[in-house]
Amino acid sequence: MDPIAITAVVTAIAASISQSAEPEELPLLAAIFTQLGDTLATITVQKDFLENKK
Repeated sequence: MDPIAITAVVTAIAASISQSAEPEELPLLAAIFTQLGDTLATITVQKDFLENKK
């Protein structure tokens, strides 16, 4: 997918979530999505590391 399109989709999802969630829920949702991204990055880096070690 085009990087600009991905950015637009993510922005639209964030706007939608922010309109439907309660204001006090937004920090928790932000933390959850940050952890999700960090965990996916960690898994990817570890897989790459193990594959390059062979």
